[in-house]
Amino acid sequence: MVQSLERNCDRHFAHEAISWQQFKSIQIGFENVPNLRLIYCEGILELMGIGKAHEMYTSLLGSLLTAYFEICGIEFFPSGSYSQIIPNVTEFQADLSYCLGTDKDIPDLCIEVVITSGSPSKLRKYLLRDVPEVWFWEDGAIAVYCLQNHQYVRMNQSDLLPNLDLALLCRCLLMSSPLETVREFRRNVMSV
Repeated sequence: MVQSLERNCDRHFAHEAISWQQFKSIQIGFENVPNLRLIYCEGILELMGIGKAHEMYTSLLGSLLTAYFEICGIEFFPSGSYSQIIPNVTEFQADLSYCLGTDKDIPDLCIEVVITSGSPSKLRKYLLRDVPEVWFWEDGAIAVYCLQNHQYVRMNQSDLLPNLDLALLCRCLLMSSPLETVREFRRNVMSV
């Protein structure tokens, strides 16, 4: 059984012409507000409410990737949604981030689970940090962007994880039972 995507819990607001100092002041003002993420990139401030659906899909995606790494014997270092900062330029948190092989200052892969807003223009903050690969999971599909010659190119498959079946990953994420999601994914990955 497939579940429908719930969109009404997450909210998004963006405002331009914000200085780094203004951003830091606003950030302090919201530091005790739960379920709110602030993103700053070159003068644009985004405030995003994080709802239950967003957290559920993020957690499931992280669980499936952990299973994939374990089954395939891929050394990985998850760093979750830590703040990636270039002072006076950008500060943001991916929903999931991973270093593969060895732990590094810049993740190899960042993933955003998009419930209310998202576009390739959101790639700018990752470009500033030189993140090699970025995924956007939105509307039940994964868009993969790989860094090539200091720009992102939309790809059909991950450069970092070329054997990962993204269609399987997406299909499993839309199953109604989280337990069956993990079981179905593991069953299919192990049979390859």
